[in-house]
Amino acid sequence: MVEDLVVRHGDVTAVDGLSFEADLGTVLAVLGPNGAGKTSTVETLEGYRRPADGSVSVLGLDPVRHHRQLVGRIGVMLQEGGIANGLRVEEAVRLFAAYYPDPLPVDDLIEQVGLADRRRATYRTLSGGEQQRLSLALALVGRPEVVFLDEPTSGVDPVGRQVIRSLVARLRADGVCVVLTTHDLDEVERLADQVLIIDGGRKLAEGTPATLRTAGAPAVRFVSTPGLDLAAMAKVCGVDATAVTTTGHGGYQVSGASDAAVVAALTSWLSNEGHPLDDLHVGGDRLEEVFLRLVGGASDAEDPAPSNGAPKTAGRRGRAGRRGRAGRRGRAGRRENQ
Repeated sequence: MVEDLVVRHGDVTAVDGLSFEADLGTVLAVLGPNGAGKTSTVETLEGYRRPADGSVSVLGLDPVRHHRQLVGRIGVMLQEGGIANGLRVEEAVRLFAAYYPDPLPVDDLIEQVGLADRRRATYRTLSGGEQQRLSLALALVGRPEVVFLDEPTSGVDPVGRQVIRSLVARLRADGVCVVLTTHDLDEVERLADQVLIIDGGRKLAEGTPATLRTAGAPAVRFVSTPGLDLAAMAKVCGVDATAVTTTGHGGYQVSGASDAAVVAALTSWLSNEGHPLDDLHVGGDRLEEVFLRLVGGASDAEDPAPSNGAPKTAGRRGRAGRRGRAGRRGRAGRRENQ
């Protein structure tokens, strides 16, 4: 639970009065443009930043005051880094497993993340997607109750994405709370139970993906042959001519209409005229449209550097082998900026 959280980096306020909560057995997606405060918020939840004001509780514990009690119950997956390049896949998983009293079976976990045939490969020789899957394995090996996933499917091929989605679904079913930070809104549509959109360190919106989508005006959106007769389309759909617009590249939108009769009339008309119908979407705005409408012309600036002046580079909190409890922290190295 986060209540009125404020995080400052020197004179810069990165998080400004943010409140939200996430239950066990749910997936919370935290969205926002670069510099929105996502990284600062999650690092505070992990216990690596001290709030300037407000309160944070993870599994009923204060992440800073009770850090030693908490680290064995959470898992952290970074976007990249935090693993020694020369470590082999199996070595890395066994090393991290050794930090926990009851880790998952190493061989089974390697199989689950799809790296069984790469178990003797070193980290440096893995593809980007394979590195992501290894990072996920290290975050899960300690049987965490809360998992923080940073861009888990970034650079992962379709097969790897399906593996990760399946594992996230299994975590949810097992009662684990998954906190997901990502820029991939399609992934959020597939995985998230709750969505939190922030910018400037403040909450812009919160709710289920369906709730956020239906907040927009109803419409029928589709792709077909460019240059269709908009007036004829409006007549077929039974709407005013101003309700039918183009969205570029053969895209069309019929605003204020989303019932089955309109869709049936439209598809019949397109078929009779010999035009294709692709990417049909009925209802409120897509999550991407909701996000863009909320953040507007948000800045692409990165989250501020830590107040001690250290650069925000992955692995700063400790690579495996450099600090004895690096694995216990679940790879809690410096995050890549989001």
